[in-house]
Amino acid sequence: MADLPDYLHNCLQTGKLVVLAILVSGGIILQILACALYNNWWPMLTVIMYVLLPMPLMFFAGSDGYSLLSESGNSWVNATKFLAGASAIGSIAIPAILKHAGVISWGALAMELSSFFVFVLAIMFYIRMNNDDDYSFF
Repeated sequence: MADLPDYLHNCLQTGKLVVLAILVSGGIILQILACALYNNWWPMLTVIMYVLLPMPLMFFAGSDGYSLLSESGNSWVNATKFLAGASAIGSIAIPAILKHAGVISWGALAMELSSFFVFVLAIMFYIRMNNDDDYSFF
């Protein structure tokens, strides 16, 4: 992409940010609709997991995001992987348990799981966007 004019390159970067914003907004809307359409706000419990999910990454991984993708002997990185994985599984397990208990309907479960997968897609897009090194300062 080095041969593109600057104005076109900036436009593409802005488009990436717009897609990321649309994905996150879509996940939030699906989360709210899962509750509002079925007049049951119990599925909002998964928001706790969405808030807890990035916490181990921020506290233990620091700025070295590449160590999360490789095998390392560092116990802090291993603890980060475990806590982030447990939060991600909790994001799927909470709606499944609520459906099993008969608290929410199949439609709310489908919307909750689709909201989770939209958030995962947004995270993957964010990671891919950061690997381009167009936003980094160094």
